[in-house]
Amino acid sequence: MNHTLLSGSVPRCLLRFAAPLLLANFLQSFYSIADMAIVGQFTSSTGLAAISSASMLVFIINSICTGVTMGGAVLVAQYKGADDAVSQADTVHALFVLSALSAVLITIAGLLAYRPILALMDVPKAAMPHALAYMQVICLGTIFVFGYNAACSILRGLGDSNGPLLFVAIATVVNITLDFLFVGGLQMGTRGAAIATVLSQGVSFSIALLFLRQRYAVFHFVKNPFLVKYGHLKSILKIGIPSALQMAVLNLSYLLVTGMLNGYGVDISAAAGIGLKINTFAAMPCWAIGQAITTMAGQCIGARMPQRAGQTAKSGLFCAAAAGVFMTIAIQLFAGSMISLFIPAHADPAVLQAGVLYLRICCSINFLAYAVMYVFDSFATGVGDAFFSMLNALLHSIAMRLLLSWLFATICRLGYIGICLGEAIAPIVPAIVGTCYFLRGDWRSKYNAPQNSKKISD
Repeated sequence: MNHTLLSGSVPRCLLRFAAPLLLANFLQSFYSIADMAIVGQFTSSTGLAAISSASMLVFIINSICTGVTMGGAVLVAQYKGADDAVSQADTVHALFVLSALSAVLITIAGLLAYRPILALMDVPKAAMPHALAYMQVICLGTIFVFGYNAACSILRGLGDSNGPLLFVAIATVVNITLDFLFVGGLQMGTRGAAIATVLSQGVSFSIALLFLRQRYAVFHFVKNPFLVKYGHLKSILKIGIPSALQMAVLNLSYLLVTGMLNGYGVDISAAAGIGLKINTFAAMPCWAIGQAITTMAGQCIGARMPQRAGQTAKSGLFCAAAAGVFMTIAIQLFAGSMISLFIPAHADPAVLQAGVLYLRICCSINFLAYAVMYVFDSFATGVGDAFFSMLNALLHSIAMRLLLSWLFATICRLGYIGICLGEAIAPIVPAIVGTCYFLRGDWRSKYNAPQNSKKISD
């Protein structure tokens, strides 16, 4: 199959490629939210608080998976732009081997670390057993997360955004069905929700493997699966390690902020967890556009088309900003109704009030700053400068979000409101840094794909 992003109108190509990614992101967020909604309806606020706290750890695991496989996506995109199909195939092989090894390491590390980390997060005592049960199952299913992300990264790099949408749709249907069975029917609580998530990812990964083998010549198995070309592995890690650190640090900052919020009790913990889920859902359009920018910029740089790469960033910025304005207005108008979807009718009114307050502050005009930051970070990753994206993420997550949340909550004595303010202000400075990076234009010299072209028949 042949997918190209190198010709035609830049905005049209970008939006056409981003649209399936947007739907995939919505579905992926939706089935994550389904865990909270179903657990919230069939258990108590302790189960909801457990999922809210544990989800921060899940985000870190998923971010590492996504970051590692991001290196493969960028490299495949650049080789696609350079029309070097042999190197595409070698990159695919190296990525799957790296993903398998990484999955083993993350599984072991997760099983050893999730209990003390949840303790450090100050998870409410009543919610702790439920959070532990959830994380144990999630850690055991890490192999499916890595495999699924590797398959989707390869497809995105090749310019195919419909395949990832198909896989997410399958996972969503399976996950929600099993949620109702395990949580609602069998009353398995948070453990049942985790089992449903892992099984749905396993089904989706299996189908993704079959899809790749049947439809893409660059996906092939070799006699010795661990005989990997060092150059391709090194190139993947050059982008994958900074990307993984970037995403891990980002989600670690969310985890630490969650630890601050947990100190205010179960109601605040549950409310902020719901607010974060909705905030994540609202950021999906920006994320989809960022993913599209990464792939399209990578192909353009590989094809020696820096001007088109720059046009991609500009078009993406306009689209992401427009999406941010729309989402901000929608959340401000319907904050109460959105929070109510995740809590039972008999829940403490304090949960609803705290959740609405979170959305009022954290889903406001700061969405524009976040859009600018995310667009230029995604662009930098696509052109091969993942180190810059990582540094800007450290600025955003550590120097801004954590520091400001702590200052406002503790030094200024604003408590819960102060934490929300810190999160809202955090993207502003990184957005300015990202803009300066793009305007300087040093990225124009980022040509990582080789000039020699070798082809495999599609």
